Amino acid sequence: MSSYPKELKYDKEHEWVRAEGDTAVIGISYFAQDQLGEVVYVDLPDEGDEVVAGETFGEIESVKSVSELYSPLTGEVVRVNEALGDTPETVNEDPYGEGWMIEVRMADPSQVDDLMTAEEYEAFVSEES
Repeated sequence: MSSYPKELKYDKEHEWVRAEGDTAVIGISYFAQDQLGEVVYVDLPDEGDEVVAGETFGEIESVKSVSELYSPLTGEVVRVNEALGDTPETVNEDPYGEGWMIEVRMADPSQVDDLMTAEEYEAFVSEES
């Protein structure tokens, strides 16, 4: 089983994107959660906040460190995974499912085309590790 679902797109900051129409769900990759270790806290934006591609939208804290979360897309946050407040470990257990973080209404859906495919991301991770 691949650690990087082929239907998703990825960025160099290790976020994944599942685009559907003009919205996109964003989370962190298996690689990112594995590098972080046990996630103990996630700080996410509020619904209605704007996120900008390449800029931070929150923080994730693990037993090892605190890392910033970078948005791969520009747009408005339309949904936040509030469940991560009570169960941040879900990011480790199901990074591509219940561990999603935010859903964004994209300002420019063509930004998704600039992200890496699963194969490109896997090659990127291999070079980085």
